Amino acid sequence: MARDQKGSLLVFAPSRRAVSETFVRANLAGLPFRIRAWFGDERPLWQPLRCVYGWSILLSKVLTRLGLLRLAGLPAAWVAWLLIRLDPPDVVLAEFGFEAVRVMEACSWAGVPLVVHFRGSDASARTRIGLLAHRYRRLFTIAGGVIVKSSPMVERLTELGASRDQILISPSGADAALFHGSQPQAASPVLLAVGRFVAKKGPLLTLQSFHRCLQRWNGNGAEDPMLWMVGEGPLLSEARRFVDQSGMDKSVVFVGACSQQEVAERMRHVRAFVQHSLVASDGDSEGNPVAVMEAQLSGLPVIATRHAGIPEVVLDGETGVLVAEGDVDAMADAMLTLLEKPMLAQQFGQAGQKRAREHFTVEHHLRDVTELLLRVDASSREQQR
Repeated sequence: MARDQKGSLLVFAPSRRAVSETFVRANLAGLPFRIRAWFGDERPLWQPLRCVYGWSILLSKVLTRLGLLRLAGLPAAWVAWLLIRLDPPDVVLAEFGFEAVRVMEACSWAGVPLVVHFRGSDASARTRIGLLAHRYRRLFTIAGGVIVKSSPMVERLTELGASRDQILISPSGADAALFHGSQPQAASPVLLAVGRFVAKKGPLLTLQSFHRCLQRWNGNGAEDPMLWMVGEGPLLSEARRFVDQSGMDKSVVFVGACSQQEVAERMRHVRAFVQHSLVASDGDSEGNPVAVMEAQLSGLPVIATRHAGIPEVVLDGETGVLVAEGDVDAMADAMLTLLEKPMLAQQFGQAGQKRAREHFTVEHHLRDVTELLLRVDASSREQQR
């Protein structure tokens, strides 16, 4: 598969439809290969092969939850092997480690190179890692390449058996065509949070921080601060209760789920972006939050935590403010500082935008992934000679 030729790439991914899987769709749209993709949550009766693959993934999940780990990988592997044999690809790309272990044996049986794309929870959540640790060790003997989002993920996966030589660090990046045009200095004192309402995103800690920020606010006649929260999830009801109980119903707006275009537009009307990511009680962690890169690329300063890959994107005191996980007082201080100092917000935002354009766009990510896929394919061909 030469760079100037369209090689064949077979992609296995858990979902096409989830709003949170925009990065998977970006790969499918942007990688310069002839791509066929199969999704574990699709079971259309009018497409027999897709239906069979979807049911095989469901059966694998059931067997895993029943503790029948030796059998769990077989249903999806058999179907994946059939799909490979029907139209042999140059390389297989598995999105998420838990999807990769279901199809890895098919790649081994068919002699097709495999690249695995780890995203976050698949390399951190203890319940998931506990079930999959021994299968991950097998996965790393089969995979020709492993993509991760941040340096902490490298450390975790090497502990599980991966070789540093096979790992590529490549944050998913943001879309420069969409995310631009923020002017924090001219914006109203509004903060924006974007993310699912789940533990590792820290929405309740973001709200607690904002509550303390409001208590300290002395705007001297200026507009009162507001917080816009984009997203949905299991913690949304608890977040709404906290807002009602703390008297912030006029200061916090729950926007709901938004498209990337809607998020990009909202970023053009706020002072700063906030995200209180942290390690959840089950060990679940971020990889490298795409929304943070989108905010920096748009030109917003970012207030966030020293969590996972965030410090690799946000430079504390240069492109935003970083605080310790769980430190709501420090985050409240950071919010207050950027709300009271629009020129500083503008300075941080401009510096972050420059850095994001140089390192954290979708184009950077696609280039890195393309080069890895080409190397893995070339290495596989060399070994087969």
